[in-house]
Amino acid sequence: MTTTASDPVLHHLPVLRGHQVLRLAYWAWGEARAERTVVCVHGLSRQGRDFDELARDLAGQGCRVICPDVFGRGRSDWLPDPMGYNVPAYVADMVALLARLDVAQVDWVGTSMGGLIGLGVASLQGPGAPLVRRLVLNDVGPTIEPASLERIGQYLGRPVRFASLEEAADAMWAISQGFGPHSREQWLALTRPMLVAHPDGGFKPHYDPAIALPFKAVTAELAKVGEAMLWAAYDSLKMPLLLLRGAESDLLSPATAQAMTERGPRARLHEFAGVGHAPMLVQPEQRAVVRGFLLA
Repeated sequence: MTTTASDPVLHHLPVLRGHQVLRLAYWAWGEARAERTVVCVHGLSRQGRDFDELARDLAGQGCRVICPDVFGRGRSDWLPDPMGYNVPAYVADMVALLARLDVAQVDWVGTSMGGLIGLGVASLQGPGAPLVRRLVLNDVGPTIEPASLERIGQYLGRPVRFASLEEAADAMWAISQGFGPHSREQWLALTRPMLVAHPDGGFKPHYDPAIALPFKAVTAELAKVGEAMLWAAYDSLKMPLLLLRGAESDLLSPATAQAMTERGPRARLHEFAGVGHAPMLVQPEQRAVVRGFLLA
């Protein structure tokens, strides 16, 4: 289906999870037969419409842009077993999505959790070329700082209800200072897709609160094992890699970012001043960095 550069189309992909077939939602921008396909994947409690500005920008440059809602978020189904909310399972979901797209390779832009999923997809071994041609990791790496996980755990999955869009925007801004400066209009645009009607009136966050269960179940020992596996995956990569970092990030440390420029694919690092975790790729200067890397 052909869309305009400002008009995303919602699709659903049936994906087998356990003994059930669930619907994975994704937003498509641009021409389906475009020479280049870019997949943009969001962070832990976000959804695919976070990338509207970047997707509109890239679609205007002739790219096909695919922005999935990872299971449990946005328009995708919630999982009956919350322990299925984990990165290895998401990698398998995205491989199913790439099969639907019917392309040999994609470029990948992943914010936080979406970057870890992209790292997993990019490291998969097969008979042909890697599934990912160019990889953008947005404020995430194999080593994740414990302080950031503690901060996220304080609000993730907590039951909340907002009386209005404006109240929701204010509440979400209070826990999202790391996203960096945004105009009120920009922040309202980022907030609207994050909400769904509450059965008792008003709005609630558009994600399954149960995504917090596996997140909070991670022990220090499991985190160490996961970190070693992520570094092994990172070191195996051969494609060009752009690493974005908020200069004030509490999740991706300067030491980890520096190590990522010195080993494995030797990432090209770009930091954004005045931003923490994570740059939202809404501001023109942020989009320009990503666009320049992908279209080089």
